[in-house]
Amino acid sequence: MLKTDKIDEPVAFYREYLAGIASAMENMSVTDRNGNVVSQEKAILMCCELCQQAKTSKSSLFFVGNGASATMASHMAADFSKNCGCRAMAFNDIALMTAVSNDIHYDECFATPLSRFASEGDILVTVSSSGNSPNVVKVIERARDMGLAVITLSGMRADNRSRAMGDINFWLPADTYGLVEAGHQVLLHCWLDTFLEIYGG
Repeated sequence: MLKTDKIDEPVAFYREYLAGIASAMENMSVTDRNGNVVSQEKAILMCCELCQQAKTSKSSLFFVGNGASATMASHMAADFSKNCGCRAMAFNDIALMTAVSNDIHYDECFATPLSRFASEGDILVTVSSSGNSPNVVKVIERARDMGLAVITLSGMRADNRSRAMGDINFWLPADTYGLVEAGHQVLLHCWLDTFLEIYGG
């Protein structure tokens, strides 16, 4: 049984937490490669258009992230492949990641596989709460060198590195991993479901 005299503080925290997620999503900032502000709605449509172009040309989407963001990368690669009919994958194979990290450098754990699998016209999607993970920054640099389109999702500090590196950059103004990660998952599903609504599977 819950003791009623202990309820107020947890209930208040729960409500504040949900309000924090809603606020982060509402105030999410999106910029293009030149730093110009893009509306959230337009940015989602731009992502859908890039995805449809990739699907039509049989190009690929590559998703990367660390920790919880790695699970999002796997999840969305699976969903874009299964539900949207796109070529999509995440570089989360443990043997490949540990081999590259051990034999080359951890910063290369995404960039080296991208070099092997990607071609001009493909799309890189990075999911990083801080936006400053060295392996995420490195894979964006590699994608740029290879002529890929880049979509970044980040949070925390407004001046994080990856936020200025993509063609479309989503930044959530939240300062905890829980809020940023929750917002990123909502955003990714919104992109996928909007694509399905417009183009079908």
